[in-house]
Amino acid sequence: MPKSPTKTRPKTVTALMNSARALFVERGFHATSISDICGHAGLTRGAFYSNYRDKEQLFLALFDVEADRVLSDMAQAVAEVSPGADPVRHIIDRVGAHRRENHRWFLVSMEFTLHAARTPELAAELAPHEDRLTTGMADLLVRSLPNLTPDHARDVARLLTALHEGTTAQELIHGSTATAFRDRLLSDLIGTLAAGRTP
Repeated sequence: MPKSPTKTRPKTVTALMNSARALFVERGFHATSISDICGHAGLTRGAFYSNYRDKEQLFLALFDVEADRVLSDMAQAVAEVSPGADPVRHIIDRVGAHRRENHRWFLVSMEFTLHAARTPELAAELAPHEDRLTTGMADLLVRSLPNLTPDHARDVARLLTALHEGTTAQELIHGSTATAFRDRLLSDLIGTLAAGRTP
């Protein structure tokens, strides 16, 4: 008996997402076509369109997966901090351990962000996905730094995101000098917050 669409759909979605992520990282978002994604996944265009409206919708699904990975990694880093240890240093080191993978995704994400910035309808679609990541970061900040109110934590989460994106771009151009600057800036900022002061 052939498998029902309900049973095969999760495998199809996973195959499409894995294919798209690999090709977006290798070639870029714009240089990757839907046909490329389907061919790499061993699926038909019909399988693609039965799950996604277009390439942009597939990217947004990938964005959520990446956001969940980042939030999970941050939450685990917070949970692993030993009593008496420097939590800021531990979190920075934990994030730094994934530097190469973060760089690869950053290039794809920034390409898509610029694409969305030129297309108001797409920007409106991307915004709630970014807000979801911001909310998750803010929740972690509130749990880690009790002096922060939820509203303040959301502002800090936006600031940290902007700081990360800007310094990652610098890091890709300037290398270790920018890495040291970013780590020092993050350490100072989070240390200020942990001490109950407003940055």
